[in-house]
Amino acid sequence: MKIILLFIALAAGMMAPLQAGLNGKMGRAIGDPVYAALISFFVGTLGLFCYALVTRVEFTSIRHASNIHWTVWSAGLLGAFYVTSVIILAPKIGATLTFSFIVAGQLAMAVFLDHFGLLGVPVQAFGWQRLLGILLITAGAILIKKY
Repeated sequence: MKIILLFIALAAGMMAPLQAGLNGKMGRAIGDPVYAALISFFVGTLGLFCYALVTRVEFTSIRHASNIHWTVWSAGLLGAFYVTSVIILAPKIGATLTFSFIVAGQLAMAVFLDHFGLLGVPVQAFGWQRLLGILLITAGAILIKKY
């Protein structure tokens, strides 16, 4: 089962540069990265709504969202920042450099969350092996930038 989850994670990662390229084309076509991100989120919302209808998701459970702390709602803003940033960056510095630094940033934050067990993730102590992994990925990002 874990191998399937790893494959899904790999596939999701592969979609990010593809999404960046498509969103970048949208941004160039309409001349504004923020509107391109808005369109991307609208289409994504429509897709999720259709998926929910097909899979018969229990829509009444959405009422529980009103009880959630406001900080949890900020995830939508973080997603908007991410998508808009990628729309701006990928056409200017390329998909490889954009995602090299995105992955380095993601790993740095993931190690921080893991170490302290924040936001409900299981605690996994920070050690030299994890530091070395982040340094190697960051070095790779720097090599990509240089060449």
